[in-house]
Formats: sequence, structure tokens, C-alpha cells
Amino acid sequence: MESRLVIYNTLTRQKERFEPLNAPNVGMYVCGPTVYGDPHLGHARPAITFDLVFRYLRHLGYKVRYVRNITDVGHLEHDADEGEDKIAKKARLEQLEPMEIAQYYTNRYHDAMDALGVLPPSIEPHATGHIIEQQQLVKQILDNGYAYESNGSIYFDIEAYNKDHRYGILSGRSLENIKDESRELAGIGEKKHQADFALWKKAAPEHIMRWPSPWSDGFPGWHCECTAMGRKYLGETFDIHGGGMDLVFPHHECEIAQAVAAQGKPAVKYWMHNNMITINGQKMGKSLGNFITLEQFFTGNHPSLEQAYSPMTIRFFILSGHYRGTVDFSNDALKASEKGLQKLLQGIKDIDRVVPVAAEAAESAAFVRSLRQRCYDAMNDDLATPQLISILFEACTLVNKLVDHKATISAADLQELREVVQLFAFDILGLRSDSTGGNEAREEAYGKVVDMVLDLRAKAKAAKDWATSDQIRDALAAAGFEVKDTKDGATWRLNK
Repeated sequence: MESRLVIYNTLTRQKERFEPLNAPNVGMYVCGPTVYGDPHLGHARPAITFDLVFRYLRHLGYKVRYVRNITDVGHLEHDADEGEDKIAKKARLEQLEPMEIAQYYTNRYHDAMDALGVLPPSIEPHATGHIIEQQQLVKQILDNGYAYESNGSIYFDIEAYNKDHRYGILSGRSLENIKDESRELAGIGEKKHQADFALWKKAAPEHIMRWPSPWSDGFPGWHCECTAMGRKYLGETFDIHGGGMDLVFPHHECEIAQAVAAQGKPAVKYWMHNNMITINGQKMGKSLGNFITLEQFFTGNHPSLEQAYSPMTIRFFILSGHYRGTVDFSNDALKASEKGLQKLLQGIKDIDRVVPVAAEAAESAAFVRSLRQRCYDAMNDDLATPQLISILFEACTLVNKLVDHKATISAADLQELREVVQLFAFDILGLRSDSTGGNEAREEAYGKVVDMVLDLRAKAKAAKDWATSDQIRDALAAAGFEVKDTKDGATWRLNK
């Protein structure tokens, strides 16, 4: 099909038709995690958002090279330029090598992403594996006059850059605004101006993670890694750079400046940002005591959680809100998502129970024949997943009518209904039927046992043994199984 995808470009602040620089090839870079702690809900949203972009672009026929980095050096404790490296600090406290910490939490992140149905990226580079590329970037910026050395460290000269270009183009901030904010900070240390940011930091004697460079034994600034690795794997210009809204300033703003300062032109055509997840109206954070890891969501082991929530419930919850809107966590919201997911999955499952008729039914035919395009229209309008989910629920309503014999459908239309719903729910939204947390074997076992029990009930009914029939139905209900009698026989579902 012809691509009519429109996405919101944070850089231009408007929706734009997606036109790759070199179709059908698409380059996409997304800022990945800093691996010094367990993945949390804040990690889930960008991962799921750009997994959706990845899935949809591939479905449209593009060949996507999706790069998502691992930050394992340079993300400092206080800000982008000062303090102790977070991974090194964790290593010191736990008496481990920094790479042991990085590998452990990288593995934890991968496990969580797999549970959430997030596809692995095409390339997952680590900052520590690209020190040379980052040093080359710093050298280019120095040679072009947009950086300076100070006591073995290299800083980006924002004022020099701003004379030739504009610093603040992504966030909308002016240099004067940034200076005014910076004046609130005490002192400027080695910098010419407080707003200047580090490209390379000279390591203090006690600093564990360090590499030799022309300027000092040290380590790269946090902002360098994405610019350097994006260029290495996607070229000097590529299509999409994504991440959370909290990265717009300073991280992505600094990335834009670094790329222009090094190569004389911007690197990215479309900037995409997902919004934040709040908890009861507050930003999630350890200092507020509302910080919840993904494992805690999956197990229910947190005082703020009333129960455990499956990975697919978390995914459905995130996709139920538009990626550019704020999503507020609460137990009520997650319980609603859990019920909504169950309803959708049951509706898809019930398609197999529909018996088509020979004659075409006008009502169902009209709905089904517009369904595919309506789903595409929702996705093409800046990935409007709430609208898409609403359309899929409409399809489930039709399925319920068909199962209850309140509507009819032809075989061709039934096949189209099945294909469209499964395509958008499973392939594009990335939902899975294993909403119990991946235990498909358990659901299959439930099915065999319940079917056997219902067969015994059917025999009791045939023998007019109403007492035994009712006893079986009530026992199943008490165990959490909803039994419904139809003219085609009894059906059941598990109330999870």
C-alpha cells in the first residue's frame, strides 16, 4: 500500500508526512537505557512507543535499521558534566567491576523488554564500545572552533556555536534563557560559561572508568555517544531520532549542536518524543517514593500496587494513550487496561466460533470492508493507537453479535475480519494472547480440563440430570470460569 503516514516532528512542531531520505531504507536511532538499575515504567514507554514505530514502518514495506544504544559510561550522578559515574558508583558500592554492573542490568532490561513484546533493535551499540568514535567527534568539533580544552577536559562552546547557528532550536530556548537558568548554579569551574557542556572529561584519580585520549585519561560526555554512534551506523544524515520528552533538553539539543558543529549540517530529519508517565499526577521518581520497577509490576511486590499486572497489561495500558500525551498510572487505570485487554483478546479468540452464512449480510459487510482502511487511517495519523484500539473494540462488538446470532457474515468477510484484527492487534500493536504472563501451556491445560467437564455437563443435561448440570456450572463459576449456554452448545472463558 502507499504510505500516507504522518508523524509529529518535535523540531518543526507540526505534523509532517513521513518521507524517508532514501526509501525504502529508513534509519532510526532511539536513546536506550542507562544500565545501573532495574528497568522501570519510564523505560517501558519509549521502548514500546518506538517498537510500534519499528513494527509499523516494516509493515509498510520499509527496510528499517533500528539503532538503540546502551549507556554504560558518562551518565553522571549530578548532571551531564559533574559528579560520579552512576555505573562506577554502583560498582564501588557493590565491590564489582563496572562492566559486571552494566551487563547485569542490560540483561535485566532485555528480559523486561522481551516480556513486554518489544522487538530487539537491529543494532544495540554500547557507549564503552565506541570511545574512538566519540573522540573523533570531539576532535572534529575542536578543529571547527566550537570547543575548547580546559585542564584536560573538552567543553562545547555554546556562544561560539550560537554565533554561526542557533542553539535551542529543538527545545525553543534562547541562549539568554539558558544563561539565566545557568546563573542559578554556583560557579562555572573549568568552563567559560556555565551553559557549556562536556565533550570529554578528565578523570579524577579515583575514577574507575577511563580511557587515554589526546587531551587526558578520561571519559566521554554523556551527549557524545548518541551523535557518534548514530553517525557510525546510520550515516551523517538519517530519518528518525527518538526518545522520551525529558531528553529534549539538554540531551537532544546538545546532540543537534554536536552534529552541526562537527559536520556542518543537521543529522536528523524527524525528531520524535514520547511523553512522560506520571503516578497519581506526579512524575515518577525515587525521591517521591513512587518509583516502581517493571519486575514489581509483574509480581505485584510494591506497596503502591494492589495486585500484579502482566506485561501485556502494561503494554496495552501504554498503547491506550497517545504517545505524545501524558499517561497517568493508577491501580484503577491498570485494572481497566487489564479488563480491556481481556475483552479484546477474547473477542479475537471468539472469531473462530463464528459460523459464516452463504448470503452476504449488508450490515457486517459494510463494517468489515471499511475496517482495514479505518485502522490504517488511525495509524497514519501520527500513530493514533487509542483510536485504533477503539476500532478494534468495535470489531469485537460485531463478533459478539455474530456469536450470539444477532448478526450474520459471509465467509469472505469473516476471513477479512480475522486478518485485519489479528494484523493490527498482534503484528502492529504487538499484543499477545498470553496475557497471564506468557504461560500459554497453562491456558491450554485449562482449556482441555474445562472442555472435558463441560462434556460431562452436556451428558448430564441430555439425561435431564439438571442437578448435576447446575452443580458443574456453579463449581466452574466458583473457580473463576464463566460458562455461557448458546444454541450451538456451551462456551466458557476464564475470568482473570
